[in-house]
Parts: sequence; structure tokens; C-alpha cells
Amino acid sequence: MKSHLLFSAIRGATCCLFGFATTGDVPEDPLRTLRSGHPRLIILDERIEAVKILITENTEAEGLYGKIKKNAEHILREPLVEYKIPDGLRLLGESRRCLHRIYTLATVYRFDGEEQYKERAIKELQAAASFPDWNPRHFLDTAEMTHAFAIGYDWLYGSLSDEEKNMIRGAIIEKGLNPALDVYEGRGWWAKSYHNWNQVCNGGIGIGALAIADEEPEISRKILRYAVESLKLPMSQFDPDGGWDEGPGYWNYATSYNVFILAALETSLGTDFGLADMTGFSETGMFPIYITGPLMKTFNYADGGEGMLRGPQMFWLAERFDKHVYAWYERQVASPHPLDLLWFDPQGISPKAENMPLDKWFRNIDVVTFRSNWDDPKGIFVGFKGGDNRANHSHLDLGTYVLDALGHRWAVDLGADNYNMPGYFGNQRWNYYRLRTEGHNTITLNAENQDPSAKAPIVKFESSEDKASATADLKAAYPNVNQYLRTVSLINRSEVIITDDIEATKPVEVTWHLHTPANVEIYGKTAVLTQDGDKLRMEVLEPENAILEVHEVQIPPPQNPIQGIWKITVRPEGEVKSTRIVVRFIYGWF
Repeated sequence: MKSHLLFSAIRGATCCLFGFATTGDVPEDPLRTLRSGHPRLIILDERIEAVKILITENTEAEGLYGKIKKNAEHILREPLVEYKIPDGLRLLGESRRCLHRIYTLATVYRFDGEEQYKERAIKELQAAASFPDWNPRHFLDTAEMTHAFAIGYDWLYGSLSDEEKNMIRGAIIEKGLNPALDVYEGRGWWAKSYHNWNQVCNGGIGIGALAIADEEPEISRKILRYAVESLKLPMSQFDPDGGWDEGPGYWNYATSYNVFILAALETSLGTDFGLADMTGFSETGMFPIYITGPLMKTFNYADGGEGMLRGPQMFWLAERFDKHVYAWYERQVASPHPLDLLWFDPQGISPKAENMPLDKWFRNIDVVTFRSNWDDPKGIFVGFKGGDNRANHSHLDLGTYVLDALGHRWAVDLGADNYNMPGYFGNQRWNYYRLRTEGHNTITLNAENQDPSAKAPIVKFESSEDKASATADLKAAYPNVNQYLRTVSLINRSEVIITDDIEATKPVEVTWHLHTPANVEIYGKTAVLTQDGDKLRMEVLEPENAILEVHEVQIPPPQNPIQGIWKITVRPEGEVKSTRIVVRFIYGWF
């Protein structure tokens, strides 16, 4: 049997094994269909055997396993995890280190049976079990460590001594599940949240409960009922089309744990209680595909960097929803995460081959992307957003955009700053440049921030063979404004035009902002941007009296310095009550 057909057969058997009705309701006893024995979490033994076959047939899979094996060998020479909270708040670095090591070591052990990898995994678990706690005040740390212990317990179960099983199981309960029960029973907040914390915390804790459910059914049953109900909150945010308002980086974090727990529920119980069928979840794999431009950089709005998104959940989503374009994406970027190998889908189909539209409007978050084509690394890509300034991890960035062309990013988003700065998630957040309105590619009125509670809907979206365009209504973001519409258009798939129409209740100072790493030369109302010899022409078409300037971006500590970035501004002369600003970006005319 071909390996991809074997994978499908395994998954079908898993889902149908217990004949559980997927109604979305959690039964009184969610453990009544619990698979006996181990391993039962995420990757069953049948899958391991299928992947062994795949490695002999597919060079990509073979290469992934080679990298995973090298990582395991490297771990053998590293010191064990330690109880370290370097910033005074987060143990997260050590939790993730432990999780990575357990997945890597246990995977290689399941493939090769070499004792040194199992023994090192046990030592890691013993080290972390000796920690005084898993830092429940920053519960992500607790959840990720619980996930690590669950995988170690389940995947190594058959080779663990009774003493080792008791040690791991006891740590899961004492340091993971019991602190989670405190939250579920009202002494915490994340179980009622609608963002990544919910998925990560419920995911890690839920996997921990499934690992020990046969030995500790009472607490596991209670945890699973809470976790499944709680997960419905953030998963409702995928409705209708899979977008994510926390930005691409937190989409990756949220969906990875969302998939980890769904996969664990399916392999352990034969059902995910209907969670994967919630509206929009099957479409969420489109988000990284559309939010990523030809340079493999994302439209990194909110707290996040522009780097490519790597996540083995894309392979799981591809198989679960029969959408092999998701697998195509992950195959472009896959890292040697064990689940990239264990969920590997060799059937990836490109967006061009799928004849996917070039443009996308994610309606739930009012984020739009355009592109000139799917396969030219020097093609044009535009990401543009309205959205909600109240979203978790949001910046005051309604109306901002990024622009790629000629193999460069010309209009950049500066991303997040240091989370440990005073008040970063509190009352000083909007004092920091990267988060302020002036730190984005949008407009300020009287040099003031946007309203932190404002929403900006996309009110018009067009997509045809030769044109793409979207208009955001930004009126609510600014005081004393009767109308403000920003339209971003890709004309003939070759030039970009930004149009701002503003009507204020009284005269205001209007400043248009663009952040770029390019060298900038100003010639009247034209700027020539240059990167590595490639040139982009920026023309201010309106207003007639526009003042075009360029400034070096410099900010004081404790903010991280901004190096090599210039800000281009466009200002109508003096204060104005009504104005239209039209800026065109074009290349090839010099």
C-alpha cells in the first residue's frame, strides 16, 4: 500500500473506531471510549510503521528524519533543563526546551529503539519533575511542560519502570492538572479567553489528562470536560474563513496547540467532540498561505515578526480536511519538528495548480492580501488591514499595510518590542513607538494615536484579473472625523495606489507614514527607493501642495533600537479640514 493511502486508512480507522457521535457536546464520561494502552497520544504505532515506509520512498521525509536524528544526537551532549526564570516572569524557554527534547528523543527511540535516547528523555523528565513548580503564574509555561511530560509518559510507557511512571504521572497531576483545576474553578482567567492562551493552556493540560486517564480517571475526566468546553471560545474566532486577529505569529502558536489537542482527542478517544467541525477551522490553513508573500515574509501585524510560519499542524489540517495545498505550504518551510515528519503529507498541491484566487479578504478580521501571481519570487504582494484595536496583541495600526516587489520588502511593519518593558501589556503600551499609530504605515491626525477601542471594517473589496482593491472605513479610529476611507489598490497587477479621503470636523494636521529599509531620495513629490540596486518609484499624485520628506527612525531606550529604517511622510501644507492623499508605487519607469 502506498504510504499516503496507508496514512488515510489509519486516520479513518482512528475516527471510526469507537463510533462516537460528533455532536459538539461533551458526555458526562468523556473517557468511556478511551483507547486502552499506550501510546495513544497523537501518533499511534501504526503511523510510525507507515512513516518508516515513507522514509524509504520520499527523499523529503528521509531528509527530515536525518535532521531529527542529528538533533537527538546533539541533545545528548547538552545540559539538562533547569528551573530558570531569566526575566522574572517566564519559565517558558525551559518548558519549550523540554518539550522539543522529549518529542525529538522519543521519536528517534520509537524509530530506532536505541536506549540512549530513551534514557536521556527520562533524565530530562526527572530534572523537570524536581522543579518546585512549572510556574503557573505564567500558565503557558505550565501547559507546555505538561505537554512534554504527557508525550514522554505515553510514547515511552512500555519501557518505563513503575518508579519512572509514578514520577512522571505525579508531576503531571501536581504541577499541571491541579493548578489547571484552580483556573477552571474560578481562580484564573485564561479558560474564559478567546485567544492563544486558551488553546495553548487547554491543549497542554488536555493532553496531560489524556496521557494518564486510565490510571487517574477522576481528575482526567474533570479536566477534559472543562477543556473541551473552554476550547469552543477561541475556536469560534475562526468563523467564517479562518483568519486570526492576533497576527500570524500567534495564529501559529494558537493553531499548533489547537491541533495537538484535537489530534490527541481523536487518537485517544476516537472523537474531538465536534470541535474540528466548528465554522472556519477547516479554512484556517489558508491564513498562512495568503498572509505570506513571495519573499516568504508574512504581513506581520500585531505583536510578531515577519519571518515565515512553520508549523506541522498544516500537515494535519491537510489530511484532516483533504486540503493538500496546506501540505504544499508546509513542505516549503518545514523544520525538523518530529510532527513535520510524522504528519508528513507527500501530496502537496501548489496554489497555482489549485487555481486559487490571487486575493483574499479575511472577513472575520478585516485583513486583505493581494499579489501579482503565485510563483514569482519578485512579484508584488500587498497586505492591508482594518480590524480591531482591541484584539489581543494588537497595535494601533488600523489602515496599515506592507508592500513587497522586486524581491524586497519596501513597506515594513516593525513588529513587536520587548514584552518585559514597563507596562507593555498595560497602561504604557501605547507610549511605545512600534505599537503607536505613528510607528505604522498609516495616518496620524495631530500626531495622535488612534482610539484603542476602535474598529475599522473593510467596506469594499474587489478582485478581478487585472485589479484588486479594498477600502477600510477608518472613521472610528480618529476623533473629530466625519469620514475617513483608505483604499489600497493593485492596478494591472503591476502598480500599487494608496488613496486616503478624509473629512474632519475642524482643521487638523494630517501626516501619512511609511517605514522602509530602502535608501530614499526625494525629488519634489517623488521618492526613489533603492535596495540592492533595485528601484521603486513613489509618486504623490494628490494633494497638489503635499510636502514629501524622509526621516531616520530613532527611539529612546528601553525600547529596542530600530536600525536601518527610514520613515517617509506626506503632509498637506498646514492644517486642513478636508483632503485627499493619493500615492502611487511603480517600478520600471526611471
